[in-house]
Amino acid sequence: MVKVNAPAMSLDASGSLAGVLVFSKWKGRNYVRQLVRPANPKSALQMGIRGMFRFLSQEWIEIAALDQATWETKANQDIVSPFNAYMKENMQRWRLFQGPSHATPAAEIFTPGTVATPIATGGDNHVALTDSSVPGAGEDWGYAIFRDAAEITDVNWNNCIAIVPTNDVALNYVDSPLAAGVYHYRWALITTDGVIGTACVDTPGTAT
Repeated sequence: MVKVNAPAMSLDASGSLAGVLVFSKWKGRNYVRQLVRPANPKSALQMGIRGMFRFLSQEWIEIAALDQATWETKANQDIVSPFNAYMKENMQRWRLFQGPSHATPAAEIFTPGTVATPIATGGDNHVALTDSSVPGAGEDWGYAIFRDAAEITDVNWNNCIAIVPTNDVALNYVDSPLAAGVYHYRWALITTDGVIGTACVDTPGTAT
């Protein structure tokens, strides 16, 4: 249903029409687009994008004020907020399988910590991932977790299921809910200045 303060196609039209068109507003600009529903909202591609988007949006508030301020020039150029500039550039970097950064431009000088003794322990509709990595305090930002039904020979954003903050501790992540079966995992540390580390060896786990 289209909600309006004046006739449809007016400046304040919003909502969907006949399940075909969507009326909305972005940055103060009204637009109409086709309503698109993903065929598989839980595909690896969808999860890879949503995982990074969720991580970035939740982490913004934790970023130091000086780093947040570096986004102001890009924000002014695009007439958006520093937060939106940060989200846009870091999502573009992720699409190229480059790590996100607290500040802009991404310095890419930190060396990510090494993931050691990765373990995937299966259980009832889940697999728990742990390791004995030692994240670098203030440098390692998060764990990028990759999953597939077969052995993972190459990691990329399109087989990444989640990015979780390190909080300066070793990984302890539960992947659920899962159908019964064998799942393969790899994970890597990402730094606060845009570097993605080397992923651990392929580590299978069985959900029951």
